[in-house]
Amino acid sequence: MAEKLALIVVDVLSDYDHPDAEKLVESVEEVLPRIVELVDDARARDVLTVYVNDNFSDWTLDRGRLLERVSAGPHRRLVEPLAPRDDVAFVLKGRHSIFWETPLAFMLREHGIERLVLCGQVTEQCILYSALDAHVRQFSVTVAQDACATIDPELAEASLTLMERNMHARIVTAAEALEPEGAVAS
Repeated sequence: MAEKLALIVVDVLSDYDHPDAEKLVESVEEVLPRIVELVDDARARDVLTVYVNDNFSDWTLDRGRLLERVSAGPHRRLVEPLAPRDDVAFVLKGRHSIFWETPLAFMLREHGIERLVLCGQVTEQCILYSALDAHVRQFSVTVAQDACATIDPELAEASLTLMERNMHARIVTAAEALEPEGAVAS
């Protein structure tokens, strides 16, 4: 029996209004096509997809209001291709980890999920902390490294190494991310 997996799309809905935004925008422009392809591939394979996004300390936000906020900014071209459809699960978070004070673990267990595929923003921050929290919760983790944006490429590389060595995460390309472990993407 194949393991059940979920694609977790982390922090892709952003207004890019922070000190490192310029570096992040450049990286997002580079990885955006692979994130879109991964989301589309998950939909085609009927893989549970969950968007988990920072709420920018505004607990009055919901999916619609967050999309309005980030689409009104100067980088809407980075947001619109990744806007979650209404039939896709959506969770707001207040800190770096997708699990901290969110219902995500409960939702994943309800669906019998065993493996998480992570993509989005930022490798050396939210992806790293989320991978650690997933590992602690006994989910296996796959990181689609070419579908994760970064602010500091050196720290991102170190983070990927840490996830692979200490958390036993599979570090693969987006094309390989939804494949069973050991399978080669076609």
